[in-house]
Amino acid sequence: MQGVELLAPAGSFEKLKTALYFGADAVYLGGRQFSLRSFADNFSASEMKEAVAYAHARGKKVYVAANIFARESDFPALADYFVYLREIGADAALVTDAGAFFLARKVAPDLPLHISTQANTTNRYAAAFWREQGAERVVLARELSLAEVGAIHAFCPDLQLEAFVHGAMCISYSGRCLLSNYLDGRDSNRGACVQACRWEYRIRAREEGEEYPIEEDARGTYILNSKDLNMLAHLDALCAAGVCSFKIEGRMKSACYLATVVNAYRRVMDGVLSVEEGEQELRKVSHRAFTTAYAFGGASDTVNSTNAQEAGTHPYVADVLAAGEIPLVQMRGRFRVGDELEILSPGPSFGKTFFVRSMQDEEGGAVEDAKLVMQKLRLACPYPLAPGDILRLVPRGK
Repeated sequence: MQGVELLAPAGSFEKLKTALYFGADAVYLGGRQFSLRSFADNFSASEMKEAVAYAHARGKKVYVAANIFARESDFPALADYFVYLREIGADAALVTDAGAFFLARKVAPDLPLHISTQANTTNRYAAAFWREQGAERVVLARELSLAEVGAIHAFCPDLQLEAFVHGAMCISYSGRCLLSNYLDGRDSNRGACVQACRWEYRIRAREEGEEYPIEEDARGTYILNSKDLNMLAHLDALCAAGVCSFKIEGRMKSACYLATVVNAYRRVMDGVLSVEEGEQELRKVSHRAFTTAYAFGGASDTVNSTNAQEAGTHPYVADVLAAGEIPLVQMRGRFRVGDELEILSPGPSFGKTFFVRSMQDEEGGAVEDAKLVMQKLRLACPYPLAPGDILRLVPRGK
């Protein structure tokens, strides 16, 4: 898939490094203000400057989210923010609010602007409007079918189209939700969503002071919880519809989740893995049941009413810190001598498995059971490992 961008979330600097290491062409991140993921680690001004330099040194891009629905009090600081993003060389700012867009064009006219999915671009005329205002790219609403995406591209062939391909869906229209505000007082449209749609709900009838539970159905009561989007099998169709950037959701997901998903999409895009092999990879890390949502029309199979999340098949147990004859790893999950581990890597050791024959702590003492949190260990491996690689536990019997 020549020329198609793989775009990954970066909720922290370490996750940015992970995303780029495993094959992302670009990352999107947020600062400490103006982003819709205020509970991610996010980036200070100096960290953002460093992140842009780090990515550019590797031929990668950084897009910065400034996609809140702005209020009057936001604009003085927001003006300075857009100027700063231009100064550090950010490759684009992601905006939702028309006022923020207008301001950015005034104070930083050469800063590329991408229209966030929060702007709900669902038709060709809205896309054309943003293009005429000077937007470089539109991140399409998740509610569009492939046919609708194709119609937008045909109408605006010079406008870059970005689409989500993987990750959490929202029960509300492209994320515009007031549940969090109503139930917990935290404004989801300004980055403080409490994810009330993931909660378990119970419906009760009351009669003369007594309460009686009413089951939603036999599957449970997660009536607002959406499945996870997974378009891995339909990347060619997205390309044919005019999408130039495949976006992965998950600024608040773990580094292992990010590595697994980015690696799977990268390898399928490059023809190194089949779609079936890529799907197997995606199931090795925690996820909700998968859906293609609106891609082929209606979204009748999107509600995830059975439970909140499914555990992955291959637990994350260690990060590789240093290569060498006996690599240095850091424990992230419990494993023991005799366990079989699998290598997650962008390199040739990907997918290789080996049994733990012996391991030592930093003082050279033998360790039988890696149970100390974040302990550093010397672990013999028959395959080359590199810093940034991840080790996963192979379930017994596999």
